[in-house]
Amino acid sequence: MIIGVHVPDVDPLQEAESLGAECIQLFVGPPQSWKKPPPREDAEELRKASIPVYVHAPYLINVASPNNRVRIPSRKILKQTLEAAEAIGAAGLIVHAGHSEDGIEHGFIRWRKALEEVKGSSVPILIENTAGGDNAMGRHVDTLAKLWDEIGDLDPGFCFDTCHAHAAGEDLSDVVPRVLKAVGKIDLVHCNDSRDKPGTGADRHTNFATGNIDEDTLLDMVRTAKAPAVICETPWPGIADDVEILRTKL
Repeated sequence: MIIGVHVPDVDPLQEAESLGAECIQLFVGPPQSWKKPPPREDAEELRKASIPVYVHAPYLINVASPNNRVRIPSRKILKQTLEAAEAIGAAGLIVHAGHSEDGIEHGFIRWRKALEEVKGSSVPILIENTAGGDNAMGRHVDTLAKLWDEIGDLDPGFCFDTCHAHAAGEDLSDVVPRVLKAVGKIDLVHCNDSRDKPGTGADRHTNFATGNIDEDTLLDMVRTAKAPAVICETPWPGIADDVEILRTKL
């Protein structure tokens, strides 16, 4: 398992080098915008990088929404972000599972349609578990299992976030085996501690030394996932200490 970090968009490879990161994650456009990601001046450098580069999709994306003003632009920006990820040779595009306000069963169908629209991309989509919300498509493991029953044949990837599982109120002692049973495999781990108590639904990452997830539990989730890579999305500059903990204790 290689260890990496979510880096600022300016000079990401230099930021990775400063921490000894073996992979990186970044945004290719504004994370809170519907605007098409602009071409990156460092696209060729990222494409030729010696370490894997992951892309996180904008937070606004919700392909499961029944609201046309959300779902349609979500599909559009998902495709555009996927194209931007292809331009830099990304190892994967992480997308939050979203919410289906009119019921998760409808959300399953909308996710399938969204994936069918981008089928054939060279960059795999990694659906990420989420922290909270009603009618969430990825907050609870049993919902993920139902989602994969609908879309599993399209071979989506999965990104497991430790903070989100904690915030969702899942039992962390066995959550990873249950996730693996639901989705088949975990392609990437986001290792983050949580600022808030379990079950609050609050997606607030914090550094390992200051959060509410026991360190041994945090590390055990990462180990059990058996993913090829783990990425910290914790605050800077404390992220350096988090990376060191992963490097020395995994």
